[in-house]
Amino acid sequence: MGKLQQLQLLFTHPTEFVALAQYWLYHEPKRDITSPQEFKTSGYDRETMKRCWFFLEKTSRSFAAVIKELDGDLARVICLFYLVLRGLDTIEDDMTLSDEIKQPILRTFHQKLSLEGWTFDGCGPYEKDRQLLVEFDNVITEMGHLDPLCREVITDITHKMETGMADFAHRAATSKTIPYLSTITEYDLYCHYVAGLVGEGLSRLFAATEKERPWIADQLVLSNSMGLLLQKTNILRDFREDVDERRYFWPQEIWGSYGFKRPEDLCLAVEKQTVDEQKAMWALSHMTLNALSHCVDALDYLVLLKNQSVFNFCAIPAVMAIATLEVCFMNRDIFLKNVKIRKGEAVKLIMQSTNPMTVAYRFRDYARTIHRKASPSDPNFLALAVMCGKIEAWVEHHYPTFVTFTKESKTIEYNTEDPRSLIIKRDHELEKEKVRRERGGNLQKGELERLVPDRHVDQSIPWQLYVFVLGAFAFLLVFTGMVVLVSLWYFYGDDWTWKDLGTQSIGLGIQRDGNVVRQ
Repeated sequence: MGKLQQLQLLFTHPTEFVALAQYWLYHEPKRDITSPQEFKTSGYDRETMKRCWFFLEKTSRSFAAVIKELDGDLARVICLFYLVLRGLDTIEDDMTLSDEIKQPILRTFHQKLSLEGWTFDGCGPYEKDRQLLVEFDNVITEMGHLDPLCREVITDITHKMETGMADFAHRAATSKTIPYLSTITEYDLYCHYVAGLVGEGLSRLFAATEKERPWIADQLVLSNSMGLLLQKTNILRDFREDVDERRYFWPQEIWGSYGFKRPEDLCLAVEKQTVDEQKAMWALSHMTLNALSHCVDALDYLVLLKNQSVFNFCAIPAVMAIATLEVCFMNRDIFLKNVKIRKGEAVKLIMQSTNPMTVAYRFRDYARTIHRKASPSDPNFLALAVMCGKIEAWVEHHYPTFVTFTKESKTIEYNTEDPRSLIIKRDHELEKEKVRRERGGNLQKGELERLVPDRHVDQSIPWQLYVFVLGAFAFLLVFTGMVVLVSLWYFYGDDWTWKDLGTQSIGLGIQRDGNVVRQ
């Protein structure tokens, strides 16, 4: 970000400028993988793993930063998982490779992960991640250092993904017409192969490394939805770039329903500002609606995560996704160029995405903005309203906004301006009235409050009472012991010893001068 852009951000979005400044000044990575103390889990002392970390930085700097902050060996596992799938995706995306070359490599890529020394230098010279495949033997070597369970998960997900990618790549290469994704079902299947399986693999790796509970690996629907939300957001945002490169991911069922014959026609309608420009915006609205359908599942998944680093790793991309959907919604620039959220806004979201409640509120805020932007003339207006309402309902169900918890007094307070607080108050009054009728109205002052306590005030025993009870018990033990000792000394004098306790001499008396004195 240049100085002029920073100055513009200061005057147009001052809160984002402050967040950006705070991040630059105070943010420190939670761990340094290059530190000798981290070598055991990061593997940075090995040249092969050091090269893998280099390729991670090269392919995605933002994603690399989040991966490096994962706890323990999970960072290294996810790094290798990402590079394996990036290598597979590079072969699938390379338009210079013929189908005859691409098919056998794709369909056996999972086998290459255990083939020591395998590399591939056949990608086009302008392919972004070509060098990763040229030096892929580094990744294969490091795969051998992984725990067998983690290696099994990565190999299995790669096998599933390569099958789907090979099928779609073969269809694109052999189609006599321009290869569009025809239906929304087909679109969902494609996104499942390239992103939903990534979500499944991550969940299984979270469980395999014991960073999350074992059953998180079984949340296949939620894991798939997390992946689909991110993938569909990227497909929506990169529409113009993909069309220019003759890659078509928007399903024909959506843009074709608005009268367009080709995806390029949407761009032309907006560029030339024809009468069909409004229909292009409706197609964009339809794509946004489709992506929003995964938000509730994504929120359900996030509340299951307990490890802080894992939560950050999943929550940040999810919040970025809905923020991107909001900035892209009804934005004609989608058909003209690549659209991204502001850097200041991105940093602000990173700093805020630390707990499920804050993340849920961000989802709600962006859903409200999308709903405000929607036009009643849009054929998707009602469905968009319902979808945004589902997000709002989820947030209100899990984190009601009219309720606040006060840590100091350990009480729950209600926003009196919200009508829902009146319902809670009325419910409590009805309970009191019920008890009063059952007792015939014969209640002393304060007894009603004791019988019907406020359920929203913390009724737990304060810690001070626990300390008092334990202290009193300890004092009683010490006092009793002192009484016993003083009594023994008083009756038996200095001849008494600890060894006498529990012997017959205590029962008979104390032996003095060779005689037993009976008591």
